[in-house]
Amino acid sequence: MGLLRKDTFICLDCEATGLSVDEDEIIEIAIARFTFDEVVESFDSLVDPLRPIPAESTNVHHITDSMVVGKPKIEEVLPLVCKIAAKHIVVGHNIGFDLRMINNAIRKRNLSCPIFDLEKSIDTLRLARLYAESPTNSLEDLRKHFNIEEEGAHRAMNDVVVNIKVFKYLSFNFKRTEDVTKRLRQPILMKLMPLGKHKGRPFHEVPIDYLHWASHQDFDEDLLFTINEERRRRRTQKPFSQMCNPFSGL
Repeated sequence: MGLLRKDTFICLDCEATGLSVDEDEIIEIAIARFTFDEVVESFDSLVDPLRPIPAESTNVHHITDSMVVGKPKIEEVLPLVCKIAAKHIVVGHNIGFDLRMINNAIRKRNLSCPIFDLEKSIDTLRLARLYAESPTNSLEDLRKHFNIEEEGAHRAMNDVVVNIKVFKYLSFNFKRTEDVTKRLRQPILMKLMPLGKHKGRPFHEVPIDYLHWASHQDFDEDLLFTINEERRRRRTQKPFSQMCNPFSGL
């Protein structure tokens, strides 16, 4: 890893039959090798999952059963994906899901492709939390926030193209690639609750009983870190009456 604007990266995106890494299958995959100056190589393909695509998934990515029937199977596609990726750092939005889907497909089919290293990837969702200037951190909302031209429907290669541009904006304040990966190894303090009935509210406005419940859920590292930091802040914060009492410290 060297200077960020001189390094070569991989951006990839998958569409799947659902959100379960263990049970669902990839139905589309797109990958691009890029630098800050250009896209060097790209590849995308629909994939036949050999199973029906649930309607709720089709509603998101608009990929139907008829579109994937007869397309290459995942074991035909992944070797080329791995070849393009080589040993470059992978960039993606919520990239953990995509890499787990790919790694699971590699393992289930005993392919000779190397396993993707999640620890060395760059998640633009987490970079967006660090940037903290966009009201919400979905890839589409970040596209609008940075005035990036729309690429079309929510499909794998369209998302890759947008994701590369978003990555360039979000990494603007970093000089070296290792500075990015090093920062992302630490938890990020978030500003707004990203989900649930208090979605969009600053954490200091979320009721303490809800924060207590949320602290025991299977949320990601950043969210749990932020929840617990807010709980700690409230435990150590003096009551208002005590703050106003000039003799409280005597």
